[in-house]
Amino acid sequence: MKQLPEQLTKPFDAQSVEKNIYEMWETSGYFNPDTLPRTDKGSYTIVLPPPNVTGTLHAGHALTATIQDIFIRFKRMQGYKTLWLPGTDHAAIATQSVVEKKIYKEEGKTRHDIGREEMLRRINEFALESQNTILSQLRTMGASLDWSRLAFTLDDKRNLAVRTMFKKMYDDGLIYRGERIVNWDPKGQTTISDDETITEERAGKLYTFKYSKDFPITISTTRPETKVGDTAVAVHPEDERYRTYVGKTFDVEFAGCPISVKIIADTAVEKDFGTGALGVTPAHSAIDWDMKERHNLESRQVINEYAKMYGLKNEELNGKKVTDAREYIVNWLRESDLMIHEEDIVQNIPTAQRTGAVVEPLPKLQWWVNVNKEFKHFGKTTTLKQLMRDVVASHEIEILPGRFEKVYFNWIDNLRDWCISRQIWYGHRIPVWYKGDEIYCDINAPKGNDWKQDEDTLDTWFSSGLWTFSTLGWPSETQDFKTFHPTNVLETGHDILFFWVARMILFSTYALNTVPFKTVYLHGLIRDTQGRKMSKSIGNVLDPRDLSHKYGTDALRMALIVGNGAGNDLKLGEDKVKAYKLFSNKIWNATRFVLERTADFTSPVSLTKDDEEEYTKWQAIKKDITSDIENYRLHLASEKIYDYFWKTFCDVLIETRKTRILENKDTASAQTLLLTLLREQLVVLHPFMPFITEEIWKYVKSEHDNELIISSWD
Repeated sequence: MKQLPEQLTKPFDAQSVEKNIYEMWETSGYFNPDTLPRTDKGSYTIVLPPPNVTGTLHAGHALTATIQDIFIRFKRMQGYKTLWLPGTDHAAIATQSVVEKKIYKEEGKTRHDIGREEMLRRINEFALESQNTILSQLRTMGASLDWSRLAFTLDDKRNLAVRTMFKKMYDDGLIYRGERIVNWDPKGQTTISDDETITEERAGKLYTFKYSKDFPITISTTRPETKVGDTAVAVHPEDERYRTYVGKTFDVEFAGCPISVKIIADTAVEKDFGTGALGVTPAHSAIDWDMKERHNLESRQVINEYAKMYGLKNEELNGKKVTDAREYIVNWLRESDLMIHEEDIVQNIPTAQRTGAVVEPLPKLQWWVNVNKEFKHFGKTTTLKQLMRDVVASHEIEILPGRFEKVYFNWIDNLRDWCISRQIWYGHRIPVWYKGDEIYCDINAPKGNDWKQDEDTLDTWFSSGLWTFSTLGWPSETQDFKTFHPTNVLETGHDILFFWVARMILFSTYALNTVPFKTVYLHGLIRDTQGRKMSKSIGNVLDPRDLSHKYGTDALRMALIVGNGAGNDLKLGEDKVKAYKLFSNKIWNATRFVLERTADFTSPVSLTKDDEEEYTKWQAIKKDITSDIENYRLHLASEKIYDYFWKTFCDVLIETRKTRILENKDTASAQTLLLTLLREQLVVLHPFMPFITEEIWKYVKSEHDNELIISSWD
């Protein structure tokens, strides 16, 4: 009779086994597709959405790691050449901002005080330290990533890819330098994209007034401080009230500033909204800038990069913050008897995601990606916007849940040219050099003296947009690139569908004429038990490291997956993780019981009719679970294996077969059934709960079996 392993006689202690098991997996080489013993089903690839090197992993990262690890472990066990490629993102603005704040707090210095070279050295030091922390946390989550292929969005290989892509798009006329309205962050002192702004509802006022007593048209605005920069008033072409004024120009003295206002007709104006007239400030509104282009208007900038008034004849206004200037002009309008109406309203105010500053629309000379320009692409004429739309419309890329397709198309249809230059130091430097009036763009610096490289860096999303193929060796046509691209699944949060997913589609379809991935699986946000977003200020943040340490990683993984369908937000509390700790204990105790009752078992026998029926039922459930995983229904798959193990295997089959074994009735069949079901359930549970299943596998596998991580799913 076999002796029960001593480890199984003790309660399951996740902390004592998880580190050792992970070290075994990592040193075995099983994370590397090149050293897997069975890869007959073809390749299967996922790239990890690279976490920002600005801190530590949160619950959302833990969910991402868990979902992707389930897919990878499942496919590895099915016999695929699985590659899960790890990496981190330099997160330019976010990382520089963190380090700048730290330096100012500790030393009272700005980046300009310490200089570009020293600043970059300190940021790189911080980024490396943060990256090591993040990689350690991913290991804690059980992530079976191929660490031999670790990448960083700002390393040398990715830098070559970025410079190559920039050069290619520049040569195709899809990247240009021009002055347009940008989102300017006065605190961060850089441009930011539309997707890097957060709209906040704030109390505001709508002011209705005239520029002067003899000005014929009344306008309304929430920003009277910008009106000293107006160069036109726009009305609808079919608005009879203003038809006689169209084409005329009025010179007025507005708040001590002489301005010249031309009346124009433009269909962008809603004639039935407000007064039906719009004060046009080309330098401080993207919509007004477009009108300037259509009507050849003058543009006059009156707010500078520090959100202060400047360049005005009225010296009292010059240098005032925009909020103080607003108060000054409102008082002037009242005193001049030009204010007609003031209304309290709720405004949607764009703020910078990273610094919290109110965004100022400003005209700046920047680098842009032209998404609307037609160009020749592999024999046909198209635009970048059309490429991005076509591959989703044709279902070459499937977005899950499907409702996000509509969101994606709406964003594409309203997409404007993408501002890709940033006025920060940390990031990929724009590969453009200047000498006098000459401009030189190439992968490498020009030969000769007096060339000066562009000071700006590229938007972070430019480099991370190349992630699926830059990590596989592009622009070189490596074996990895040939084998693993396009990738299979891109799994990420629905909140970065536009930030990242869309831009990966842009770059891959443009440069490679292929999709970057075949399926986009979007998960929702992790919320607290009251449905609130997790926030340090609220104090409701759950740290995955603490939960993993307290209850075991397997319990945390199950808590993140069960009941969590694609695209839906998940309410997560500590009680849910604790419940799956109990499930881990149940698996451990059931294993001990089965091994105790089968200690004298020698070899499998043919099953009795009843046992055969039970095994057939299990096979049907396993088939359903397999189908659920293959069709991205992880929440259903995890619920089914949980229910079967607890309610059928433990509560019914172990109890009924125990009696038969004790009474010596068809003992060998009962033992065969219990051992077979235990082994097969460990296989099915492994992608979800890898640590406890691998630990138990040591005690139930035969001498010819591999480790569970590479055991056959079938």
